[in-house]
Amino acid sequence: MRMSMSLVLVGGVAAAAAVAAGAPQPPDEQIFTLYKWQQRIGVERAFVARDADGTTIQVAFAFTDRTSTVPLAASLRLGRDGTPVSYALWGQSSRPSEVNDRVTLAGKELTITQLGASPRKLPAPPRFFAASTYAPVIITQELVRYWTAHGKPASLPVFPAGDVAIEARGDDAVSDDDGKPRTLTRYTIAGLEWGREVVWLDEDGKLAALKAVDTEFDHFEAVGRKFQDALPRLVARAATDGMAALEPQAVRAGAERPGPVAYVHARLIDGTGASPVEDAVVVIDGDRIVAAGPHATVAIPGAARQVDLGGKTIVPGLWDMHAHFEQVEWGPIYLAAGVTTVRDCGNELDFVRGVRDAIDAGRGVGPRLLLACLVDGEGKASLGKTRLRSAGEIPKLIADFKAAGCAQVKLYQSFDPKLIAPLAAAAHRAGMTVTGHIPFGIGAVHAVEAGMDQINHLPFVLRAFLAPEVDPDKDLEPPAFLRALRAFDPAQLPPAARKRLAWFAAHHVVVDPTLALYELLYRPIADVARDEPGLAKLAAPLRPAFAGFGPRPEDVDDARLRFDRMLAFLRVLHEAGVAIVAGTDQAVPGHSLHRELELYVSAGFTAMQAIQAATIVPARAMKRDRELGTVQAGKRADLIVVDGDPLADIRALRNVALVVAAGRAYDPAKLWASVGFTP
Repeated sequence: MRMSMSLVLVGGVAAAAAVAAGAPQPPDEQIFTLYKWQQRIGVERAFVARDADGTTIQVAFAFTDRTSTVPLAASLRLGRDGTPVSYALWGQSSRPSEVNDRVTLAGKELTITQLGASPRKLPAPPRFFAASTYAPVIITQELVRYWTAHGKPASLPVFPAGDVAIEARGDDAVSDDDGKPRTLTRYTIAGLEWGREVVWLDEDGKLAALKAVDTEFDHFEAVGRKFQDALPRLVARAATDGMAALEPQAVRAGAERPGPVAYVHARLIDGTGASPVEDAVVVIDGDRIVAAGPHATVAIPGAARQVDLGGKTIVPGLWDMHAHFEQVEWGPIYLAAGVTTVRDCGNELDFVRGVRDAIDAGRGVGPRLLLACLVDGEGKASLGKTRLRSAGEIPKLIADFKAAGCAQVKLYQSFDPKLIAPLAAAAHRAGMTVTGHIPFGIGAVHAVEAGMDQINHLPFVLRAFLAPEVDPDKDLEPPAFLRALRAFDPAQLPPAARKRLAWFAAHHVVVDPTLALYELLYRPIADVARDEPGLAKLAAPLRPAFAGFGPRPEDVDDARLRFDRMLAFLRVLHEAGVAIVAGTDQAVPGHSLHRELELYVSAGFTAMQAIQAATIVPARAMKRDRELGTVQAGKRADLIVVDGDPLADIRALRNVALVVAAGRAYDPAKLWASVGFTP
């Protein structure tokens, strides 16, 4: 018989009463298996001990992510009614993120300390809990239990995180690892991290599974005993339920697709490279552009509603060519920033297919999604659950990716270099291209010769120019890398390096540099904040994570050297004719694509070339330029309206006043606010 959550909590109270009467209560151990991108990475062990005055929970949480150990520990003391008396969390919440949270209750006063911040004191509200971001898992379980036992309030203060909203979203039928049918109750938790966590509790009120993201935005999952086999199904359910939960926001953001609309009196930068058209008209009907050009020559249909855009500029919808759409909240963020198409550059297929299909069917808020589907080999740095171990496995892999609607295959770093050529040949026959990291054991030149079409991240290309006398397929150790970087002058390249630049251009290699991400890693965060206004507009749960970005003080000089060399190298790549497409690898949500383009201009791109790196160039790279990438008659109605002239100042692209995606018009301010950002 199914036991309700309230009965479980009553059972806990009964256990406490037994302790008070002198009955011994051994600690209850709960074990959760931890996953990243559905790859098993570690274990959380939690010990729950009850006594006459309440409950003590001790947690050891650790995993290994691509060779990096991420340890975390926590302690939570609850009073008899479940109210937190003391809470401590210390260690790392992801590879780059340290955490040290403390919450103590003395009388009716709370004292809260966090990493690098002064203690703060405030009156304790009548109802509250203590928890931090996505982990530990047991504390998320206890949060839902506390919420249930205290009347299921619409909003619950949680320290140090902020106000949290928990919602019961329904039941999901699954089979456990023994094949037994089980019914799990699904909840969403908003406010603990940016966006919604999804948790499932079993019939006994224990956490069966959790779907979240960690503090570097990567997929993170945890499952309790007997529910490992159900994880793919639950991840897919999290995607479809998340898109359904966001759908009402499309209405509030003004996502209408009315009859014909004429946008008039705007400046038009159509993305072709042509000079801007002053006093232009763009006519949209449904999801298509039916006319675009000078006001004097474009006939406006009599039934069209006219929107005066005097003083504003129309630009093609932007592309982010290095996205990881790992939570549904990215959809409103991308649109708010003017991004109407993203290449998802590696994801959990169970999750991202549900998101893509919902958007394509008009049931969710987000940009068009093109999938670069991830495959890796075996190794300590492996990522994801899709592995290729031999050439004999290639036909099935390609068939599976084709059936999933993948536009590309993405290689990760543990991929066997010997398999690049046969995999690329099979992908090309299937109409897909190959992108990714340059795997261990091979350099960029030989990887392209083997069939790679595109390269993610500038350093993989830069490495091919640092030490030509060294084996080009061998990674330089950090000291040797820094020595080579100091000696490298992109402005004074020798003839052999110039020849290699021309070789990359002749082979039509496409590179997404992700400079905005490296800027966060290699510049002090206070310096970045002066150039990236998006940091001041982050949703509250994201602020502590970004405060920890940047190099250590002792590494600032070397980090600055790395970034300066990368920026100079981008200039010579661009001047040599290598195709550059704008991508962020997430970084500051929404805002970093604008920063990426600003960095291109600082590297020597014209403003028009920077805009094209986020419009027509990626459309061509993805073979979608017949329908996307420019504002021209017959193409998909993807465009943005910005205040100001981005050709005069590329920073004007940040001033997005209106976004039209597939003919639907959105208010960016409402989209930003819908996911907790300041517009």
